[in-house]
This record gives sequence, C-alpha cells and structure tokens, in this order.
Amino acid sequence: MSSTPADCKYTESHEWHKLEGDTVTIGITQFAVDELTDITYVELKSPGDAIDAGETIGEVESVKATSDIYSAVGGEIIEVNEALNDDPSLINTDPYTEGWLVKIKVSDASPLEGLMDKASYDEKHSG
Repeated sequence: MSSTPADCKYTESHEWHKLEGDTVTIGITQFAVDELTDITYVELKSPGDAIDAGETIGEVESVKATSDIYSAVGGEIIEVNEALNDDPSLINTDPYTEGWLVKIKVSDASPLEGLMDKASYDEKHSG
C-alpha cells in the first residue's frame, strides 16, 4: 500500500493535489483506491479545457462504482495521464506517481490552503 505523501493536500472526496510552481497535479488517494477496488476505466477532460474550483475533471470506474473526480482549484488542464487509457490499473498499483490523473495550470492556488494535510487526512481515514 502506498503511504500518503506529505507534499500533497487532500480533499474530503479523496483527491490529492500536488502544487509545483503554477501547476497542480491531481489524483485519487490510496484510501479511495481501496474503497473502489479494481479500477477498470478512466474518463478525463481534455488538455485545453478550462475548469473552475470544485468542478469535475473526469471519472473513474471500478468493479464496484463510478466516481466523479473533482479539482479544488480552477485553471486550464494542460496534461492528462494518457497511460491510463491503456492501463487504468496504474491507479490501483501506484495512485501517487504512475496513477496521477491530470495536471492543471492554476489561476489561483489559494483553495489548496483549505485542504487537509497528510496528518489530518491520515488521522481521518486510518483504521
């Protein structure tokens, strides 16, 4: 199981957000992967799409459910993880590195300040 990275911020809906410069990489947490079990399909918005904070960036489907994925920040999608088209199970095996979903050039990163850090997220979702 992947441990929760300390350099990310976490949402109540189990997305992680990693800020590097003016780019935020988004994926889903190990907790979400464990809840969904085997992820079989990923559908994401396209590079060039503008999104607002709180808007969906796509969805993941598993053998148990389909879940919308949300961004806590607004901006422009500049990259999607194309490897997931061929192998969505990358999210199952490595949600924090190989299984990232999208990269967004953010217009305002301040919403990240209101998200949970590693300690808060782990405390809330341990056990």
